[in-house]
Amino acid sequence: MEYFVTVVEETSFTRAAELLHVTQPALSHQIKALEKSVGGELLERMPRGVRLTPMGRAYLPHARLAVRSALQARRAARAAAGAEGGELHIASVHSVAVGVLPEAFARWRRTHPGVRLLLHEYATTEALEESLERGAADLAVGPPPQHWDGPVVPVGEEEIALVVAFDDPLAGRSSVRLEELADHAWVRCAMEPVIEGRPFLDLVCERAGFTPRTVVRTEHTSTAVRMAAAGVGVVAVPTHVVRGGIGEDCVLLSVDPAWKRALTVFSRVEPAGAAAAFTELLRRSAPYGTGDISPVRPNADCDCPAEVVR
Repeated sequence: MEYFVTVVEETSFTRAAELLHVTQPALSHQIKALEKSVGGELLERMPRGVRLTPMGRAYLPHARLAVRSALQARRAARAAAGAEGGELHIASVHSVAVGVLPEAFARWRRTHPGVRLLLHEYATTEALEESLERGAADLAVGPPPQHWDGPVVPVGEEEIALVVAFDDPLAGRSSVRLEELADHAWVRCAMEPVIEGRPFLDLVCERAGFTPRTVVRTEHTSTAVRMAAAGVGVVAVPTHVVRGGIGEDCVLLSVDPAWKRALTVFSRVEPAGAAAAFTELLRRSAPYGTGDISPVRPNADCDCPAEVVR
């Protein structure tokens, strides 16, 4: 199955053989043996490359899942051996990867140097859950999954705050009520959570009596923060994204009343070995949405720090 998937992905027996470190005749023999066991041709050999037959198209998604599951099984077995060997694949939404995981990864490398970490980043929670379901990672770190049958471990809490430029009229404040932003332009990103089937900001702004005027939509939270810092509009983001070094030249405003959401680790099977150790490391590092954040205006006099936002 691994040989078959590689041939499909490379669209070439020659490139697949090189990638798999086998001879091309050996690769062809294995593919023919697979086709014999299935009961028909999976690949059509073309003058330039290969293409899937109808049987091959039906077989491919199951083969990919089987190959990923086998790899995950090997990783899990090695990582469970006292968390002293192997590698740990971690999936995360982009905002958590930027704001939470760098410090956690650094601490992990100091305490578990024998376990290599591989990070897979996703733009949305839906893509994150789908990736973990396919077996692309051992653990996922993000907001609580909407529909998940496996273990879900709360490890902290994110505070969602508002980012504005330094020259915004509200920049001297430490907090703001949402209705005060009815006339502001908004920057929205794909990472915005969906609540009750609707984008979070649309829902809360409606309850505050207005519809947010969206001027820019981005894929990544970090891009939205840079847009807000440049004065394009206000953006709602987890505070750890800014504290993590992507918005030092902007101002954070806490929302009154505060917006918070849980941060979780979830997996397909009960975490063990390295997976359990990493989950516990994150849990001990919580919370993520509190603490002092001192934004600094670019080129500002260091004797005049900006207000600390809590």
